[in-house]
Amino acid sequence: MKNYFAILGISIVLVGCGSAKPTVDDLAVSNPIETALDLTAVNNDRVPVTINPGRFTTETVTYRLPRVVQGNYSVSDFGKYIDDFKAIDYNGNDLATTKVDDNTWTITDATKLDKLQYYVNDTFDVETVGGIGGEEPFSPAGTNIEVDNFVLNLHGFIGYFDSLKNAQYAVDVTAPVDFVRTSALEDKGTKVSEDGKSMTTSYFGQRYFDITDNPMMYGKLDVEEFMVGDIKIVLSLYSPSQKHTAESLKETIFKMMEAQKRYLGDVNSTPRYDIYLYLSRGGENDPKGFGALEHHTSTVAVFAENESPESLKDALVDVIAHEFFHIVTPLSVHSEDVHYFDYNKPTFSKHLWMYEGVTEYFAQHFQVYEGLRDETTFYNTMMSKIVTSTQHLDDAMSFTIMSENVLDEPYASQYYNVYMKGALIGMCIDILMRNESDGNRSMLSLMKELSAKYGKDKPFVDDNLIAEITAMTYPSVGEFLKTHVEGDLPINYNNYLGLVGLTIGETQVETNYIFAGGQNIIFDGDQEIGVIFFSPMALNNSFWKAQGIVAGDIIKKVNGKELTLINANDVIRGMFEWKEGDEITMDLERDGKPVMIKTPLTKAYAAGESIVEDENATEAQKAVRAAWLKG
Repeated sequence: MKNYFAILGISIVLVGCGSAKPTVDDLAVSNPIETALDLTAVNNDRVPVTINPGRFTTETVTYRLPRVVQGNYSVSDFGKYIDDFKAIDYNGNDLATTKVDDNTWTITDATKLDKLQYYVNDTFDVETVGGIGGEEPFSPAGTNIEVDNFVLNLHGFIGYFDSLKNAQYAVDVTAPVDFVRTSALEDKGTKVSEDGKSMTTSYFGQRYFDITDNPMMYGKLDVEEFMVGDIKIVLSLYSPSQKHTAESLKETIFKMMEAQKRYLGDVNSTPRYDIYLYLSRGGENDPKGFGALEHHTSTVAVFAENESPESLKDALVDVIAHEFFHIVTPLSVHSEDVHYFDYNKPTFSKHLWMYEGVTEYFAQHFQVYEGLRDETTFYNTMMSKIVTSTQHLDDAMSFTIMSENVLDEPYASQYYNVYMKGALIGMCIDILMRNESDGNRSMLSLMKELSAKYGKDKPFVDDNLIAEITAMTYPSVGEFLKTHVEGDLPINYNNYLGLVGLTIGETQVETNYIFAGGQNIIFDGDQEIGVIFFSPMALNNSFWKAQGIVAGDIIKKVNGKELTLINANDVIRGMFEWKEGDEITMDLERDGKPVMIKTPLTKAYAAGESIVEDENATEAQKAVRAAWLKG
């Protein structure tokens, strides 16, 4: 999963794989559980669902919707979105049911049970902050029910019986005949209704995991299919106002995934990969948690529709690259906690540093390794992670303890560090392995070795992983993991950067027109008089300093649009889209007098620390650096 870092806040974004350990009841199951969703019969913004499990031989059975889904390290409680839950016997009569908790129902007289029927509300409608620290599911794990679009993360619609966790599933989805439909789940054929207005598509899943691992999207979609090597990429886009098209994004995704395949080399890949991209209008009932959630052969992503084409492409490269790299871990390398996932009472692995951190490191490193960005950009990205991790998050917290307890405080609020310090852990191990092997071994080669040893069907024992990695690599790697991952000692990054002739030093860092390096925003506000003004930090931004602004200048208008506390987020967010060469105007008030700025945009820089080349680097250190960055 990957969360997208946005202005004035963090909209976060994660992983899973697995199956349930078989039980005696499971092994007796031979007929698939028949499930049906009817998108043509939406009632009060709810989709009707029917579940036919076949005959039970026990008097009481339990049915659940997931409390937690794989790849999303927070509580989702999908049962909260179920209405009018009914159990019906073979004579059409209601059976007694008891709602045990938000996600669980028990049915008595289960030997008489014919089917379950209920309605499902979507989660997009109720989002406040997209599930980030809130009570609703994170947007890419959520569901949408609209006239022209349905986001069908099936874990929000279809549950499981405790006694049938390994049962097969037959899924029928009925929708208007003119809907475009895309799914990563196995398609078993379609049937058009007698009146020609609707079409039912039948799908099949070997087990409940396949239901949760294969999302769908239905509606007025823009779909592009193309090949990247031997992988068929299916990009399904919903852009409400058609501001963006799948065709316009195709080339960016092609180049990105082509580079990823080169980077991964002989890592086994899927023959098909689906990208479901939902663009949010930003309204009251629209999703607000921007980012993506990965699956074995697909990812669901949510972003803002009002982003510029360039900004959206940049976000896709950052986020979708992260999701695709999850085919390495945890999809190919994972522990028993992931493999035998309990959707109601999950336990969590100690190794989020690897699942999310190493994945995020790969998503950044491959871009410099494959020539998609230069070294300075890569250094600045990793430096921003150092700053965020050491200055804004708890840098003295054991990563393994945080991972095991990620749903609980004080650990839950530190989850974002998996994308910061987790990626830096990957970087340090990569450098250590390059240094120990004269540039021949790396973090990626280690993950390939682990993948060959385990693979998607064989989990490792959680408590044994660090010892195994130590045995497979070098004592220095084992000491690093014990000290900085199991232990709580902060990392001195210069110790590892020095191995490749780099250091943290003062430099001019390219920035945008809103920040003065890092997360130092250049605006401030006065709620009493309702104004936004330049803060003293603005003088650290080379562009604004060159315009002669003064700390305290009140901003009246931006490109002719009045700026107030009420619309500040929208106006300032729009400044993210500014690019070099654009003509801009800004009306200011200074000491009660008007001041006008009218100028083309030039690049903006800020003084700050970043990763730079050490002028005293040895030839040996430079050689290891070259192997690290270019192979």
